[in-house]
Amino acid sequence: MAIQVLIPILLFCSEAFGQSSMPTDCADIYDQGLKASGVYTIYPAGPTSPQYSYCDMETDGGKWTVFQRRMDGSVNFYRGWEQYKNGFGHAAGEYWLGLEAIHRLTAKGNYELRVDMEDFKGNKAFAKYSSFSICNELDGYRLTVSGFQNGGAGDSLTYHTEQKFTTFDRDQDLNDGNCAVAVMGPFWHNSCYYANPNGLYTWGQNSQLGANWRGWKEFNSLKAISMKIRPLMN
Repeated sequence: MAIQVLIPILLFCSEAFGQSSMPTDCADIYDQGLKASGVYTIYPAGPTSPQYSYCDMETDGGKWTVFQRRMDGSVNFYRGWEQYKNGFGHAAGEYWLGLEAIHRLTAKGNYELRVDMEDFKGNKAFAKYSSFSICNELDGYRLTVSGFQNGGAGDSLTYHTEQKFTTFDRDQDLNDGNCAVAVMGPFWHNSCYYANPNGLYTWGQNSQLGANWRGWKEFNSLKAISMKIRPLMN
């Protein structure tokens, strides 16, 4: 009997995961008529693997699947590879959806990204990118992002494009050391960062270790930041 060998193709970061009648993301939920923002169950990996996600159904037309959210410092984001792969926290508050879920979502079509943020004085800004995807675990969940649109926050993410994800226990950045350790924040680090949304929650202090978006507030820690994706609208 011949043995079939499956070789993953990493170049285009796309895979087929099959079809399901259950919602894979918040856009599916919105299209089903549920248009209130809140926590919903989505199925990025199919019907046997439900996950909770916060769905932003109001901002800029809604349909956003939030995969990262900081708001009060209640959840520790300085975590290792397995937790960033599978997700942690609580969708009603601070959480990370999981690299595998993000990969599976962005592998099924063209997605855009929006990053919303707020400082401790109540000022708000955002950055938007018309193309966002991450490859699979074999390629380190490599980030590809482009098409920056300024909502007052400036572009702090393009510097990170084509980078693999780094945690304190898996160093995949371009720095001689480990950027996740150096800045206390796992992310798609280059060498090291212009964006560190998973850094320490330092309640507005000026710190390179804080949850920062340098294009807007330099090293001043943000009060809130969320990263959300949706299928690209034509």
